[in-house]
Amino acid sequence: MIAMGAAPASGASLRPSGPGRRARVGKGVLALLLVPLTATAADAPADLPKRRSGLWQIATSVAGAQPASPVRLCVDEQLDDLARQLTEGAVSCAQQAIRREGDRFIAESVCRIGGSTATTRAVFTGSFDAAYRADIRSTYVPPLLGRADGQATIDATWLGPCPPEQRPGDLTLGNGTTINLYDARDGALAK
Repeated sequence: MIAMGAAPASGASLRPSGPGRRARVGKGVLALLLVPLTATAADAPADLPKRRSGLWQIATSVAGAQPASPVRLCVDEQLDDLARQLTEGAVSCAQQAIRREGDRFIAESVCRIGGSTATTRAVFTGSFDAAYRADIRSTYVPPLLGRADGQATIDATWLGPCPPEQRPGDLTLGNGTTINLYDARDGALAK
């Protein structure tokens, strides 16, 4: 898993801001924005169920960090695969395992992120059709961005079909800025 609570590098910004505005960001900044939204998808093998298509509200809380505003993500059938593709260059995993224990999925990984090794355990509960929760714990050796460990919780709720003004892959941040994840894959974002 990538650093929980990581912020874009100094000088990186998301412009324009405000409702309905689309941002152009570099792929490195995008990888940080996707975390922890897609970090668990990137860590887990393809055995983790895919989310139901439609609009999801995702709230993330990171231990020791200010609460973040929930984001909204327009999901289609291919988006979880795309999340893995977008993080492939940033994360190299030597071990990845997922198993089902009753109504829970347990994902464990050991990955290289920059010069650190991240050991992560994520426990998923709920349904990928309506609502799910991920409790994530990671340790970093040596510390990553000044952190030796991290804890995060992701609560996601399916809100219904995506509104007509949204297209699959649209990630709308709390400030109204929208980033399309498919545009990142296709190289439409600034480098």
